[in-house]
Amino acid sequence: MLKGLQVVKDTVLNLSSNPGVYRMLNSLGDALYVGKAKNLKKRVVYYTKIRKLPKRHQRMVSETTSMEIIETHTELEALLLESNLIKKLKPKYNILLKDNKSFAYIVIDNTSTFPRIKKYRGVKNSKNKYFGPFASADSVDKTLTILQKVFYLRSCEDNEFQNRSRPCLLHQIKRCSAPCVGKITEGNYKEFVNEAINFLKDGNKKINKVLSDKMEKASKEMKYEAAASYRDRIISLSSIQSNQDINISIEEDIDVIAITQLAEQTCIQVFFFRCGQNFGNRAFFPNETKEIHPTKIIEAFLKQFYHINEAPKSILVNKLPDDYSLIGRALSKKNNKQVNIIQPKKGEKKNILEHAIRNSENALKRRLANRASQKAIFKRLSEEFHLCKVPKRIEAYDNSHTSGNAMIGVMVVVTESGFDKKAYRKYNIRESAGTGDDYAAMREVIRRRFEREIKENPNRDSISWPELLIIDGGLGQLEATNNILSRLGIVDVGVIAISKGKNRNLGDEKIHQFGRQARKFDKTDPILYFLQRLRDEAHRFAVTSHRIKRSKNLFKSELDLVPGIGTKRKKSLLNNFGSIKNIKDAAIEDLLHVDGINKSLAIKIYNFFH
Repeated sequence: MLKGLQVVKDTVLNLSSNPGVYRMLNSLGDALYVGKAKNLKKRVVYYTKIRKLPKRHQRMVSETTSMEIIETHTELEALLLESNLIKKLKPKYNILLKDNKSFAYIVIDNTSTFPRIKKYRGVKNSKNKYFGPFASADSVDKTLTILQKVFYLRSCEDNEFQNRSRPCLLHQIKRCSAPCVGKITEGNYKEFVNEAINFLKDGNKKINKVLSDKMEKASKEMKYEAAASYRDRIISLSSIQSNQDINISIEEDIDVIAITQLAEQTCIQVFFFRCGQNFGNRAFFPNETKEIHPTKIIEAFLKQFYHINEAPKSILVNKLPDDYSLIGRALSKKNNKQVNIIQPKKGEKKNILEHAIRNSENALKRRLANRASQKAIFKRLSEEFHLCKVPKRIEAYDNSHTSGNAMIGVMVVVTESGFDKKAYRKYNIRESAGTGDDYAAMREVIRRRFEREIKENPNRDSISWPELLIIDGGLGQLEATNNILSRLGIVDVGVIAISKGKNRNLGDEKIHQFGRQARKFDKTDPILYFLQRLRDEAHRFAVTSHRIKRSKNLFKSELDLVPGIGTKRKKSLLNNFGSIKNIKDAAIEDLLHVDGINKSLAIKIYNFFH
């Protein structure tokens, strides 16, 4: 504690009163904390009053071995820099969002004569139309399916679209108008595109009337099949609206953010409203918020959340941060539009904020109930398998390959809060690649995992140190794991292996532990269900990772061997010809029509395949 305090005091002596960003670093040079200040000297002095600090900040100061200071011209500049550094460095003592992936949008891609509708995350292209954000990828997928049923827009990749000779299955099930083979004119297709855009912008209001009028007209003209088609489209669109829980009459873009705290835990609930339509909600549970005031948590959340997501014009909050005006200015600058952060006191905006607060409270209660159940499971695991202590982190391992090819090992992690997907890891098998030796692969994965952990965390006191490992396999895998742990001098980590029974029936699994008899749990025992879930999640992650690796290897197989063909030219070739087979069949003259392919390269490609 005293060393860290002295570091802070020495830093204060040389600080100015200018705005800027300060970083506290540990002995390894890792960032412990990143903060911004309007007045650097005044802010950093705060950390010298050690007895008045919360315990969290006392621990932080005790770990500090050096500080870095960056002065800025303005406080706004300091705030923007702070947000960038927190995202990049992920400091231990900053409030961090566990799930900081950007949200999905529905995009109508206007770069083609026949625009494509698809789910999208990433940088926006000004030529395209974007609608969202949607709170869950699942809701985007469901909405896209319905939109295809109603507006018959294509969803295929451009290279597939350009190389089709007959309609695909989506046309046969009436989810695409098959513009690829001329089943619809450009004008009629554009009409569908405009209808889809109007629906996504304005909801059912206008499009329902248009479709109802067309249905009545078709019915009067005794075109009953067409009338039934319009009726089905109206019903499909209504199903989107019915799943939106609550909509508002205010036709503007609004995010509603409500924070609630209970039993030293925090939940932040975010609702997205676009043009009055509810695009869903998501709950966030930031870690380590025990001693932190809600306004400080909201402040940290706003900075991180809108660092990767586009901000709407209005952000409603139930706790207004001290720096709300400054954050609003920063978001306005970043998003090139006026962004206001407000705490409404009356009217419809207050009503939807109260709705978000109720959702936040309920989500937090559900999480606390689940955590209590998980805690009980962890306690029983420590008793059943004689662990050194009740686990806080459990890791499960599996590997996957096809006859030794594209071999990959994985680690999945579960804590009292559930699966921690940010902590999942993949290991490309190197030493036994191509052999199909599962035991050697497991030895390599465990060795690499713990050699790195010991190097980065020699005191074994980090949250990344596990108390229990679960291996998908039998005695052979268990022995392979134990051998590596023994060689590394690790004796405080329990290991069990779970193998399927004689007929590989669910519920007939055997649990193996070194030095003990294999045992079975009753099929209704929560311990067995927990172990099955963890084993299955590791298996799912291993198989998915293997398939991705295998598909990349197949994609690489031939084109990457052609001298002068990099990622960009490979993509141009495949977009132009649709497949490697078509590239093989192409004449030199055909290859010359591809962007980035000159005559010399065209001859190389042709000669390579012939």
